[in-house]
Amino acid sequence: MIRIRLLSVFAALLLALPAMAAGKTIIVLDGSGSMWGQIDGTTKIEIARDTLRKVMATLPQDTELGLVAYGHREKGSCSDIEIAIPPARGTAGAVADFADSLNPKGKTPLTDAVRKAAGELRIEENPATVILVTDGLETCNADPCALGRELEASGVDFTAHVVGFGLSEEEGQEVACLAENTGGLYLKADDAGQLAEALQTTVAKAPEPEPEPKPEPAAVEFNVRGIARLSRDGPDMTDSTEVRWDFIPLGENGAPANRSTAGGYRGVFAASVPPGAYRAKARLGRIIVESDVELTADTTTDVLAVLDAGLVEVTPKRTPEDTDADQSARVDVHFDGTNDGGYGETRVWAKAGPIKVTGRIGKATIEESHELAAGETLTLDLVIGSGLVVPSAVYTESGPDVEGSAIRFEVLEAKADINGNRKTLSGQYGPGKQGMDVPPGDYMLHARLGKAEAMTPISVKAGERTEATVNINAGVLAVSAPGAYRIDFLEGKKDIQGNQKNLSGAYDEEAQETLHPGEYEVRVRYEGDRAEESRKATVTAGERTEVIIE
Repeated sequence: MIRIRLLSVFAALLLALPAMAAGKTIIVLDGSGSMWGQIDGTTKIEIARDTLRKVMATLPQDTELGLVAYGHREKGSCSDIEIAIPPARGTAGAVADFADSLNPKGKTPLTDAVRKAAGELRIEENPATVILVTDGLETCNADPCALGRELEASGVDFTAHVVGFGLSEEEGQEVACLAENTGGLYLKADDAGQLAEALQTTVAKAPEPEPEPKPEPAAVEFNVRGIARLSRDGPDMTDSTEVRWDFIPLGENGAPANRSTAGGYRGVFAASVPPGAYRAKARLGRIIVESDVELTADTTTDVLAVLDAGLVEVTPKRTPEDTDADQSARVDVHFDGTNDGGYGETRVWAKAGPIKVTGRIGKATIEESHELAAGETLTLDLVIGSGLVVPSAVYTESGPDVEGSAIRFEVLEAKADINGNRKTLSGQYGPGKQGMDVPPGDYMLHARLGKAEAMTPISVKAGERTEATVNINAGVLAVSAPGAYRIDFLEGKKDIQGNQKNLSGAYDEEAQETLHPGEYEVRVRYEGDRAEESRKATVTAGERTEVIIE
C-alpha cells in the first residue's frame, strides 16, 4: 500500500506538470545510496524508474523538461551533481532512459543540486519549476530552508516542489520549507494518496466532451492578503521582512494540515491559493497570531493580524559610561509567559504590557521591569555591574612566575561560613587569559598547584580590570627512580599516632610534586623481591629539588 501511494504521489506531481509549471521544469532525482532501500519489497530506485517510464509516455510533446541527478557517480562526494538532461522539448524519453541507468551510491547534496538546477533554468529570465525527489535529508552541510528563502527573496518566478520518499514527520519538516518558501508543494505518501490518484485519473484519461462553459467570474491577481500591525490603529508593517505569514489548509474536521499552502516573510503578504478554509498564521519573533478564514477564487480577502507588540532594543554595559555593548553579556526579555534574547546588543519583539529585562555577565546579574506599549520601540541601556579579575601566581615573592595551565585560580567570597568554607564565584586554569567576571565587591583570590595553595584578598570594581598575583610559597620536588613501580610523596614527620600522611604519588619511574617549603619523604616501591626505598628531601620555595634513587 505504501509503495502504491509513493508511486501515486510521484506520478501525480509529474502528471500535473502542464498545470503547475509555467516555463521550463527540471526534475532533481536522488541518486544517493539510500535509494537502494526497499518499500514493500521493491527498492526505491526501481519505483522511481518505473514511475518515470510510465509518466514520461503521457506528457505532451511540447513539455520543456530536464533532469539533474546527484550522488550517482561517487561515494562520499558532496560535489557529485550532474545536469544529465538539459531542459528542452521532447526530452521525456531521455529522462526515462537516464533514470534506468542510474546507479545510486553517494551522499545527498540536495540543496546544491536544486541551486544548480535553478541556475540551469536561468531563473532570472524565465518562469521555472524544480521538482526534488528525495528519500533522505541534506548530508552536505547546507540549508535547504535558507536556499528557499534566498530564491523567494530574489523576486524571480521560481517554484520548488518536494516529494518525500518515506520521510518521517520531523524529517519532512526539514525539507518542506524549501517548497513552502518558494510557493511550492511538499507531498508525502501517507498524506497525499487521494490527491495523487485524482490527478492521475483526470490527467491520464482522454477528456470527455464538455458542455458550453459557464461565464467565469473575473479573476483576481491575489485572493488573500495578510496584513500585520503592531497595534490595531497603527500602520501596516509594509516594509517588514520579520513577519512570517502561513496559510494552512483546514480539513473537514477543522484541524489544520501539517504544511502551509502559501507563506513568506512580509509584513503585508499577498498570495493566490485554491479556494477553501485556511488557518492564517502570522509570527513575529515568539509572538503568534492565528485566525481561520474562508477563501474564494474571485475575491481578495484581507486577513488582519494585530500583534499587540513592541520592539525592545537593549545595549548591555558594564558601567553607565561605556559607549559600546558588552558582547559577552547575555540579555533576555521576559513577557507573556515566555522569553527571548541573545548576547551583546539585543533586539526582541515582545507582547505589549509588563516586561522584565534581565542581564548576566559571569555571576553579575541585573533585572529591570518596564511597561511596553503596542507599537513602541523601547531603547534601554542595561548596566550589568561586573569587573574582570585577571590572575597570576609566583612561587615566592621574588619569583619565578607560575606558568602553564596546571594551576587553578578561583574567586571566592571574602567571608567564610561557620565551617570555614567559602563560596566560589568563578574559576579558570592558567594565569591571565580572558579573566573571570564577578560582581563588584571584596573577594579572596585562591590559587592551587599540586599540593600547594594560597590566597590573597582582592577588591573588584564594576567595569575595571583587576590584576592580582598570588604567592603560592612553594617549590618543586622531582624524583627519578629507574625501575620503580610507584613513587609516593609523604610528609616528613609522623603524627602523634605514628602515622605519616601520604600526599600524592604516581605509577612511574619519574614523578614530581609542587609542595610548600619543608621536610618530606620520598618512598619508592618496586615489583618483584626488591625492597622499597625511602629518602628524605627538603623543599625550598622558588626552587626545584631533585632526588635520584638508583
